[in-house]
Amino acid sequence: MAKIKAKDIRELSADDLQLQLRELKQEALNLRLQKATGQLENSARIRLVRRQTAQVMTAVTAKQNA
Repeated sequence: MAKIKAKDIRELSADDLQLQLRELKQEALNLRLQKATGQLENSARIRLVRRQTAQVMTAVTAKQNA
């Protein structure tokens, strides 16, 4: 999954944001499992996925409060 810009995240619908959040959480799980088994090649990807998850969650909250 490629990095998504904050502007693009804000433009997504609520359903798309939920789908994006589900995909990011699944990817985070897969990365944690790879790290635990010693198969993780790019450890910086964990940080990127965490940050993207936070951005999506912030956008979800903003849409709910709007």
